Amino acid sequence: MTDKEEFISIYKEKITRDGSDKLLDFLENKSDFFTAPASTKYHSAFEGGLLRHSLNVYKCLADYLERPRVKEVYDIHASEETAAVVALLHDICKVNIYTVSYRNSKNDKTGQWEKVPFYSVTDNLPYGHGEKSVYMISGFMRLSREEAMAIRWHMAFSGIEDKNTIGRALEMFPLAFALATADMEASYFLEKTVDQK
Repeated sequence: MTDKEEFISIYKEKITRDGSDKLLDFLENKSDFFTAPASTKYHSAFEGGLLRHSLNVYKCLADYLERPRVKEVYDIHASEETAAVVALLHDICKVNIYTVSYRNSKNDKTGQWEKVPFYSVTDNLPYGHGEKSVYMISGFMRLSREEAMAIRWHMAFSGIEDKNTIGRALEMFPLAFALATADMEASYFLEKTVDQK
């Protein structure tokens, strides 16, 4: 099964609320979600990287939410639909922003200069990161407050916002902490080791 087939299968099975079909149609037919990178040079900076990253975050979040301590102590009882929504769609803000450009780079083996491709960013809707994802999803389907907060704050302390605000949001909305943890696990561990081999 390809990454795209896996994503669509999980999406259709888990996300059934009103508007979800229109959002999937947007992802398939009006965006580069399935081919875009997840970043320009950090994690999953390759064609299809955004898709792979979204699946990785989904799997990490699902594992995290199955921990007995998470259910008992932290009172995170996200439905399968909520987990799929926040994990699969947390980075929808990255669709249609990457373009391929070229630069000269010296080939270490031949000593010759070559044109090599790289990704650059052209964001025509500069609305932030997590908040942009919430905004885009909300144009298709309704999010619960906890889902919106989880997506909004999934960057946790990697963002530029006031650290007290971030800490308060993560404390008030445990799903936000869980999603941020899954996002970091996917970005810094899975995608730094598996995707770059």
